[in-house]
Order: sequence, then structure tokens, then C-alpha cells
Amino acid sequence: MKLWSDRRLRLSLTGLGVQYLLALLAVGAFSVNTGNNLLYLVFSLLLGAFLVSGALSRRALQGLRVVGVEEGNLFARVRGGLRLRLADAGRGRIRGLELALTLEDGEVQPTFLGAAERGGDTVVVFQTRAAHRGWTRVRRLELRTRFPFGLLEKSRFLDLDHRVLVLPHPRTPPAAPTAWRGEGHRTLSQEGASSAEGARPLRAGDPPGRVHWKRTAQRREPWVRTFEEERPLGLHLRLDLSAWPPGAAFEGELERLSGAVLQACLQKRDVSLELHGAAGAREVRGHTACWRALAQARAQPAENSRSAAEAPLD
Repeated sequence: MKLWSDRRLRLSLTGLGVQYLLALLAVGAFSVNTGNNLLYLVFSLLLGAFLVSGALSRRALQGLRVVGVEEGNLFARVRGGLRLRLADAGRGRIRGLELALTLEDGEVQPTFLGAAERGGDTVVVFQTRAAHRGWTRVRRLELRTRFPFGLLEKSRFLDLDHRVLVLPHPRTPPAAPTAWRGEGHRTLSQEGASSAEGARPLRAGDPPGRVHWKRTAQRREPWVRTFEEERPLGLHLRLDLSAWPPGAAFEGELERLSGAVLQACLQKRDVSLELHGAAGAREVRGHTACWRALAQARAQPAENSRSAAEAPLD
């Protein structure tokens, strides 16, 4: 039952509110017919509680302002967190708000805000599931409350126009890394225990088994052997945009590369991505930079290389 609504504010009676209002009218009618002062007093108290409920619920909606939206790493078809930063002018006022966010290409579960922070901004996390990679928009934020008695529900709408970049779905990599397309490993020599590299003066903590006796005799001071081994430095990915037409196969390749970046991130390895297209070759480094580059990549078949253009990278 809606009493009044406009573009930004909506007021409605709850089921409990309807029952409360009927009881209020009944008490008022009996007090008028009987002239009982006690019934007048009860009617006044009930009416006052009803008005206070509406005033406090409206006050709970005021003083909140959206500062920004933090997308983090939001993957397509995977539930992730979308962080909304709010500025509160109420200095920790009790809110009791249900927040609902509208995303163009996805589903967002509502969340709850009991009371905002007294100092600084308040961060609210929405569980989000986007359908496709690429840019999408957050359109509207709805604030709903039944605070404090549950008699009235007020809703306030805040229009938003914030772009969010959805990353490609990280497809699970195959068991054999050599089967991945566009992947290569880089290595770096380090001190280890495989092959002898040279010698250096003894340092505190060096094991006695590494003493280089010949060099020690030559230099007349303790020297130890140094070793080198091959360890993975990082993952290098390559994507030729001109070799792929738009479609499911291209999207699958992006998902495979996204899964490779995720695996490198979990293994704490560096990753780089080399993109080849009509505008030439470019290379990006870092997990987030590679994901964002894949999210904005566009297929550029050789026959359409002059007309196709890749979206700019952030």
C-alpha cells in the first residue's frame, strides 16, 4: 500500500503498519463515541508512535552520499565482491538500511547497513555476479528501511553512472602446462644446489660442507663454493588478436589466458602479456594489468584488421 511516491523517495505501509493503523482508527472511533479520556490518551500515544516511526525512518535515509565504487577483481560468471564507499554526515547514526544495487549486466545481492562509521568513509560489500566480460555500468542504489518499529517502509533512490570492468572468466588450466596456447616460461639463475658457479668469502651461517679448500689455500682465508639452479621467474603469455575471429573460440582463449594469470597469481609468480594486433605489439606486466588487458581485448581478423580497433588499455 503506497501512500506517496516520487522519483527519489517512496513511502509504503507494511503489513504490521496496516494492522496498527486499523487499531489506531478503531481506538479513535471508540474515544469519540464514548468520550473516554483514557481512550483519548491511548489514541494520542498510538498516533505519536506512528508519526515518530515515519520521522525516524526518513531521518535514517538522510546524510548518506556515495563516494565511489571499487570493482576490485570482478570476473565474469563468478561471484565476487563489489565495494561501495559511502560518506556519512550523521556521525554514526543508526541506519538499519537494506541496500540494493542495480548492475546493467549482472545480479547483485542486497546487503545491510546497521550504522555507518563515525569517522571516515563506510565501505559496503555487495555480492555480485556479472554475465559477460568487458565494461558495464552501475545504474542505481536503493536504500530501504523499516526502522524503528517496522510500521512504515521508506525507500530512497540514488542515481549512479559508474563504469565497472568485468574480467574474463578464469577457466581452470589443463593438467599439462605445455598444452596451453600462448604460454611460455622464463627462468632466472640463483644460488642453489645444482651446479657449481664460483666461490666467495665465507659468511656467517654458511655450511662447512661448502668450503672451497683450494681457494681457501690460495687466499689464506675461508672461501665457500656458490651454486646456481634454474627457477621459474614468471609466466609470459602471448595473444595474436589478428588470428582470432569474434566468437566463442576467442572468448574461450581469453578465459584460458585468464586462468593462467590466476594460477600465476596464486603461485606468486610474475606474469606478462604480449598482445599483437592491427596497431602493433604491446606488452603489459602484472596480474591486474593482464586481466584488464584481456577484458578489453577485441578480435581483429586479418581481413578486417583495417576496420577493427582494440579498446584502449587502462
